[in-house]
Amino acid sequence: METATPGAGFHAEIVARLDAGPSSRPERVLHDLDGARSAVPPSEFTTAGRTLWEHLCRTVPTVYSADAVLGLDAGGIIPALAISLASGLPYKLAWKVRVPLTGAVHFVEGHANRPNVFAYGIAPGHSYVLVDDEVTTGITLVNLAQALHRHGAHPVAAVCLAEDTRYQARSVIEELGLPLISLTQIGRDQ
Repeated sequence: METATPGAGFHAEIVARLDAGPSSRPERVLHDLDGARSAVPPSEFTTAGRTLWEHLCRTVPTVYSADAVLGLDAGGIIPALAISLASGLPYKLAWKVRVPLTGAVHFVEGHANRPNVFAYGIAPGHSYVLVDDEVTTGITLVNLAQALHRHGAHPVAAVCLAEDTRYQARSVIEELGLPLISLTQIGRDQ
């Protein structure tokens, strides 16, 4: 088990995943907002959203003109809602369900048992802040960003609660010109 950088104010840790399938990762990141260990007070939710939004604004000042926050199914829902509340930006969610809606953008979360993900109502020319709970390899966010580009939409930044530094996801994501904002970092080099 590895824990967040001391003094980060937000705790995340890597734990073994007991139900890992053949295509899923053998570990999972648990964090203060997932409700796994204990109930989450609303103040922690709003503080995390505000902290991420403020850091994002300092790093990417043009984020004020983004059209929406786009959170990934399941883990990205909580931080996407927190950032939406802190920023006043509307949110959208990408789901692992294929339905007949317009503006569909398909991408793959390769390490998941159900890898196909769909974002709906994506408008060409609109800009999106991409949000997930944790970033490990960065491939899912890269796949989403590339799918948005193909659709004519513009990802402006990637945001997560916990960044696992063992796999250098930051460099993979930033190669696309997307800054990565994380609330805390975990991993061997922390």
